[in-house]
This record gives sequence, structure tokens and C-alpha cells, in this order.
Amino acid sequence: MNKKHFRNRLLLLTLASCVGAGSLVGCSDQQTAEENTEVTATTDKNQMEIKQEPFGKTKEGEETTLYTLTNEQGMQVQITNYGATITSVLTPDREGKMADVVLGFDSLAGYQSPEYIKSGPYFGAIVGRYGNRIAKGKFTIDGQEYKLATNNGENHLHGGVKGYDKVVWEAEPVSGENAIRFKYVSPDGEEGYPGTLTSTVTYTLTNDNEIKIDYEATTDKATPVNLTNHSYFNLAAGEEKDALGHVLTLNADKYTVVDEALIPTGEQRNVKGTVMDFTTPQAIGARVKQVEGGGYDHNYVLSESGDGFKKAATVYEPTSGRVMEVLTTEPGIQFYSGNFLDGTITGAGGSKYEKHYGFALETQHFPDSPNQPEFPSTILEPGDTYKSTTVYKFSTRNEQ
Repeated sequence: MNKKHFRNRLLLLTLASCVGAGSLVGCSDQQTAEENTEVTATTDKNQMEIKQEPFGKTKEGEETTLYTLTNEQGMQVQITNYGATITSVLTPDREGKMADVVLGFDSLAGYQSPEYIKSGPYFGAIVGRYGNRIAKGKFTIDGQEYKLATNNGENHLHGGVKGYDKVVWEAEPVSGENAIRFKYVSPDGEEGYPGTLTSTVTYTLTNDNEIKIDYEATTDKATPVNLTNHSYFNLAAGEEKDALGHVLTLNADKYTVVDEALIPTGEQRNVKGTVMDFTTPQAIGARVKQVEGGGYDHNYVLSESGDGFKKAATVYEPTSGRVMEVLTTEPGIQFYSGNFLDGTITGAGGSKYEKHYGFALETQHFPDSPNQPEFPSTILEPGDTYKSTTVYKFSTRNEQ
């Protein structure tokens, strides 16, 4: 395990009073951790624990916190309130060896370094209001055109110049659960979006080694919403120099065709017989060099339609035996093979993130949906509630 997962100064808290109050907020001043002290919250009911510790200050001087969820199997997930970002996922291989399977940093400084800002990989963050791209940074609702910040050439990407990945969210443990709820209120006009949007993201670590992510949002004006988590995975946990040997299966018969700027043309093309076909298990690297643009960065249309909970993807890493399943209520999933990682970023434990070192599977509505009337709508109306759930489930296989 990386040294960040161990701290010398622990303050144990019982939740007898705090759970009754509904959160850790409001516990006595004597239970308040000093600047470099970790706080541990434990419930006897499920014997799960939630730890809190300082993670660093933003460039604007805001304090951030790192939360650690641990389940009965020993799996551990760390999340910071900066960007509601997953920084670490410790899960066992087939031999029971624990290792970190996501790309991230040991402290907030990594997420604010010049190299990271220039590269913009969004490691582990919640991206929004709109995950993925909106063409030319504009759209129209009820006859009124809105112009967004453009941060990807002439297009808008992942919420703009300062999206949800770059703000400090409110956070509190969920009473009686192994979960943290994050909240962010985006004001009317932020990055060009209409309406005040209130978003909550709840991360739950179950005893079945599942990371469950529940999204909710409400607005006071019609606005597009497409929230997702942008974690990069490498199930070999550094044992391999890249993730190209991972075997991927996608429950998707079609994908949305894109132009050179990765904006959908509107066509949903069948994957059968092409390099885009992962309907049967395929190594990520088997055909990656044949993909135009240097690798996969495409939205797949999940075969099971509607808002029902469905399996979107399965990934198997033969060296470690680790398996990750992705289940979601979303209609699409963006498969990104880490094409733009270039070795300029050094992450947790000194890992240098070279091209294809990690991959992302971002559950979502389709890119540029506000400008694509044939795509499922992403417009949230006042009085309605945006809801979405995604689960990343980890296990192992014995076969090599």
C-alpha cells in the first residue's frame, strides 16, 4: 500500500451522538481534529469506518478534506471534497494483495500542478454541469441561445474552464451508511449555463466491493445536465506499464460517430465487424492503433434501452485477476483509452502516467445532446429531479 493510506495521528470517535444528529457535524469541540489529525468515524452496526484528514489548500486558500471509506473485506476508497474526486481505490488481486487501481495523487498539490492543469485529465473527478463536449460551446433552449465557456478548441468540455472538478464541494458522512454525500450549488450563469443548479453526489462503498455513485440535481431554470465520474483505472495496479492488456466487454451494439473535434455527427453506427466492437471480450490494445485519432475516445450506445439499471461493461486484467463490472442507469458510456497521457504527470507512489497507462469508462448521456434532437434529452426542467446511478463492482478470477 502507498504511504498515504497510513497516518500516525488518529482520533477515534464513536457516533453515538453524531449519528443521532444525522452527521458528524455538531459533535463536541473536543472531538474536532487539529490541522494534521485524522478523524475516524465508526458504527458498531456495520463495523465500517469513515476517516477524515486534511488534504491541502487550494490556490485560493480553501481547506480540503480527504475521506476514507473501508468495508468489511478491507477494500478502501478515498475521496476528496475538491471536485468530489476519487483519489484512490485499494482492492485485492487474486492472491489477496491490495493495491491502488485508479490514477491519482497523494495530496491536493498534484491536482493543481502546472503539468496537471496543462494536461487536464480530470483524474477521478465529478465533471459537470455537462460531462463530455458541447459543440462550439452553445445551445438553444426555448428559442434562447446560451453561450458557454470554450476550453477544448472551439468546443465546451466537462463543464468549462472551472467545472465541477475544480470546486470545493460541501461534504458529510451519511448517517448509518458507509457513504459520503457531496453537494455543490452552481449559480445561474456559471460557465454560461442558465439556472441555479443544486447537485448532490453520494459515494457508497458496499461489503460486496461495489462503489455506488448516486447523482441528483434540481434547477430553477431549464438547463442541460450530464454528470459523471472521470476515474482512470489500471487493474494491474502498476505491475504493467500500460492498460492495453486489459480485456474489455461493452454491452453496446452501436457508438456515436464523431468528427475530428470529437463532436458527434448524429450517426449511431453498428460496431459489428469494426475495431469498435467490444460486444465480445477484446484486449484494449488489440486494435487500438487502428482507431483514428490514436485510440478510443467514443460514446457507446448501451444495448439495453431506457432508464433501467443495466450492465454496461466488464473489464478483466489477466495478470492480477482483477475484474471490474460497470452498471448504470445511463444510456451511454464513454470509453477512453488514455490517449493523451504523455508521461509528464507523476502520480501516487511515483507512477509516471504514460500513454494508455489508464482507461476511463464514464457513464453518461451522449455528447452534444443539447444540439442533437435525436439523442436522449439532457435538459432538466424546474420542478423535476435529475437522478442517475452508477456502480463499479470489483472481484477476481482465478484463471490466468
